[in-house]
Amino acid sequence: MSGFSKVTLRTSLFAAAMMWPLNVQSADWPQWGGTQARNMVSTEVNLPTTLERGQRKGGTVDLTTTKNVRWVAKLGINAYGNPTVAAGKVFVGTDGRAVENDPRFNATHVGVEKCFDESDGSLLWQLVIPKRVHGLPDSHHFVMQRCGVCSSATVDGNRAYIVTGAADIVCLDVNGLADGNDGPFQDEGQYMAGYGKSPIKLTTQDADIVWRFDPVDQLGVCPHDAASCSVLIDGDILYTSTSNGVGGDKGSHWTKMHSYVVNPKAPAFIALDKNTGRLLAVEDAGISSRLWHAQWSSPSLGIVNGKKLVFLGGGDGYCYAFEALREIPKKPTKLKLVWTYDCNPPEYRFPNGEPVNYYKGDKRQKQSTNKNDGKYVGPSQVIATPVFHNNRVYIAIGQDPAHGRGRGMLHCIDATQSGNITKTACVCKYDGIERTIANAVVHDGLVYIPDLSGKLHCLDANTGERVWMVDTKGETWGSTLVADGKLFLGNQRYFYVFATGREPKLMNKVRLGSPIYSSPIAANGVLYVATGRRLWALAQDSN
Repeated sequence: MSGFSKVTLRTSLFAAAMMWPLNVQSADWPQWGGTQARNMVSTEVNLPTTLERGQRKGGTVDLTTTKNVRWVAKLGINAYGNPTVAAGKVFVGTDGRAVENDPRFNATHVGVEKCFDESDGSLLWQLVIPKRVHGLPDSHHFVMQRCGVCSSATVDGNRAYIVTGAADIVCLDVNGLADGNDGPFQDEGQYMAGYGKSPIKLTTQDADIVWRFDPVDQLGVCPHDAASCSVLIDGDILYTSTSNGVGGDKGSHWTKMHSYVVNPKAPAFIALDKNTGRLLAVEDAGISSRLWHAQWSSPSLGIVNGKKLVFLGGGDGYCYAFEALREIPKKPTKLKLVWTYDCNPPEYRFPNGEPVNYYKGDKRQKQSTNKNDGKYVGPSQVIATPVFHNNRVYIAIGQDPAHGRGRGMLHCIDATQSGNITKTACVCKYDGIERTIANAVVHDGLVYIPDLSGKLHCLDANTGERVWMVDTKGETWGSTLVADGKLFLGNQRYFYVFATGREPKLMNKVRLGSPIYSSPIAANGVLYVATGRRLWALAQDSN
């Protein structure tokens, strides 16, 4: 491997200045990845290394028996999106079971976005999302696997933006209905009840939807399995993937429900007006026509050669850079493609010199040769978010974790080029990693990234060589967080705290009661970890 090239201090400072977070308190964590670059590094200090999760009484954690736990809030059973913190509030998505005790709702509800008080974890409001029962073609495979809200809320001023578990994009008032119903959307009661149901009676603890955009009804998108994207806000413009994907014949076995892209002409990536939800632009790169599974990656943004670029991991295995819109267009337009980079080397796309069916690498299929040992070689899509750092994009390939393990690859891409840059922009690539859906994290000359099998990799950012690798032996979906000289990571078994640096040093590991599929974040002196069933707010005890 060749080393990661350096940039000048002047360029670094300029890029850092342009990547400042949204208009919020500097210690908040208002979006997925913390900033538009999506590099999960926090400046928070005095974060806890040790903790005791305490005893439970009637399903509630007794805080008097805990150590370094500020508060704990109940979720549902699944939490795949990550918390965000802004304006004194904590936002987190979960599945529909989180409202199972509310008589207004039933089992058809697929997700919930919850907003808690940052100081004590009390519930302020929630958005309950009903199952989509109309608007999809017969060939869809949007089966609602009870994933809930996989999107991390993006908070900008007094608005929060999410992609719901029903694949629509909504703008929410951060205060919910407690300060009245802001328009123009006024049908929250009907929305939360679901199609064909009687509207629910609203309370001040319900969400206030400002506007809603539905890619299914308005663009012909057919999402697959789940809706998964955390939106990017740049000025007045919102960017998001659509979760467009594959399907199959109605009533066929699930193994045949991946036979073709239902709507290959529907856009995989779009831009909206953040103030109104109006469609502004769509990608015209043909991503949907090449999708293997679905378009799930979240976008990032960076300043390259004085221009804002929006980066996207494609469901076709490519990484894309689009020129950010400079102004609000009067009518929908096309996003300008700046460059493409194939993240699958030829030996992955064409093992043994021949094309291979993408689903041959799915361990669940009888004809698959994947032994789920991490050695299978075949093509993968990009589910992780591209991370921008010092004119470079860091991105790794992977598949839906249900497909099993397989060979992956991490790329460091020179973002200053244009066109098809596959053969010219590879600064470094690392093939010692398995499939992953996690972001890379770049900090202090090192790159940290876990893979699906639970191996945590540390690379030298100047040489590209592996510095160390630790096997946590637990399936890992989320990304690491670097803060306070520590590396925080959760998997199906434990929550880990490592020391950052060139020597692998485990500082602590603890079970938090249920698997962790999300990524930890830090804001205002508190570390937040979402397990499947609870959101933990961890801080150093004052006594």
